[in-house]
Amino acid sequence: MSGVELAPHRAWDDFFPGSDRFGKPDFNDLVKWNNRVVSNLLYYQTNYLELALGVFCIVGFMRPTEMVLGCAVVIVLFVAAVWASDNKAVIQRFKTKAPSAFVVIILLASYCILSLFGGVMVFLLGISLPLLLIFIHASLRLRNIQNKVENRLEGIGLKKTPMGIVLDALGQHEAKINKIADFVTSKIKD
Repeated sequence: MSGVELAPHRAWDDFFPGSDRFGKPDFNDLVKWNNRVVSNLLYYQTNYLELALGVFCIVGFMRPTEMVLGCAVVIVLFVAAVWASDNKAVIQRFKTKAPSAFVVIILLASYCILSLFGGVMVFLLGISLPLLLIFIHASLRLRNIQNKVENRLEGIGLKKTPMGIVLDALGQHEAKINKIADFVTSKIKD
């Protein structure tokens, strides 16, 4: 994956600045709420990775075998779902129309498979808890100017980060941004 760079770590006082930089999302405007979540996922991705790794390590220390199994199941199901959405038009339409439901279905399938192996608590604590904490923070954290600038650079393809790749795979970037990114990429190559 050439050209992929890890986003810089954001200072913890920016990540948790106090109650003045957090606000309740507008539940009536799902597009605006989705934009806030995607922007924060891109901007704070390294901090989110550190948070998830911390929880993974704690749970992995307590239950290492189940944690490895849980991560493997989620990764395999995620890759299979993304592959299926790229190769089956029906799944692609569903992913485009309901990307959040697409992710929930992957997590529910992971839960069902892990329950067969007795790894439900590891799934809940080691996989679902970090995702829930990240989603809550990304939903409540208000964006700042630097956040918006970084996201525009990511959106038009000038920067490529791991979270951007995951969000692209989940269909969270709009078609217009992808068209702009393709145009800019073609002009840069010329």
